[in-house]
Amino acid sequence: MNALMPSPRLVRAALPALSFAALLVAIWFVQPRAISYFGFNLMLNLAMPIAFATIAQLCVITVNDLDLSIGAFVSFVACVGATWLNATPLLGVAVLLGAVVVYALVGALIHLRNLPSIVVTLGMSFFWLGCSVLLLPSPGGSAPAWLAALVKVRTPLVPFAILVSAALALVVHVGLMRSAWGAILRGAGGNPVAVARAGWSLLRTKVTMFALAGFFGVLSGLSLVGLTTSADANIAIRYTLLSIAGVILGGGEFVGGRVSPVGAVLGAMTLTLAGSLLSFLRISPDWQIGAQGAILIVVLALRALVNRLERRR
Repeated sequence: MNALMPSPRLVRAALPALSFAALLVAIWFVQPRAISYFGFNLMLNLAMPIAFATIAQLCVITVNDLDLSIGAFVSFVACVGATWLNATPLLGVAVLLGAVVVYALVGALIHLRNLPSIVVTLGMSFFWLGCSVLLLPSPGGSAPAWLAALVKVRTPLVPFAILVSAALALVVHVGLMRSAWGAILRGAGGNPVAVARAGWSLLRTKVTMFALAGFFGVLSGLSLVGLTTSADANIAIRYTLLSIAGVILGGGEFVGGRVSPVGAVLGAMTLTLAGSLLSFLRISPDWQIGAQGAILIVVLALRALVNRLERRR
């Protein structure tokens, strides 16, 4: 009988996909018409920027850190995209490149001074928020026409947001989970002493992962402003908690460099679908964040149960 049951490790790896599928079934039960090309296009409209932000958070969690500034950073990028990138493209591109460099420098500071990433990134969140307010004191601006057209491309059979999310998961999975350099980056979070003894620079790995987090944060902000066509200083503040939830929901852990890019993207899409389901149920937006947190708690409880079963074997 036990031989016919799937292993706990397999069940744990499948939890993100099972959570996503369960939400799809719930949505089909509540609103069958939503299970269509048009419905998926509406429900997963914001999955793309959330997926990019989640991968940015995953890069930081991979090296045993946590980024509490990603939401404010994505808002800043959106403000840049709605102002300088539209009016003076060269200045806008230079500012965004400079923002990625700042992210890399934050990683270097955390490593060199052995500072807690939570404190440093919390401080950086106020910095990015202040820059956003100075740049765009009130909601407004407009996305570049090319950017709005790019993120709203209508692809046949499968919505563009799903294709981009799938491609993102595949690229990051290959780069981080299937390459030699990716093994070193994950090793810096899982066993930094062994990585250092092997001659690899922990400073370089930390800077690389924070730079990648900034890069994906830029993609998140640009895709967000392309979808909304305008911006404000608080447009993506919720992305900090959503990105952390997406990584954890996708099978990642806060320690040990244990992450899953495919699971993280599925987690981001699951949280996006959860918002749509709660809207179909006519739950007030004030309660939706709490309901999304409840979904995360349920999945984490299931994972804890699976881990306990795995230890018993």
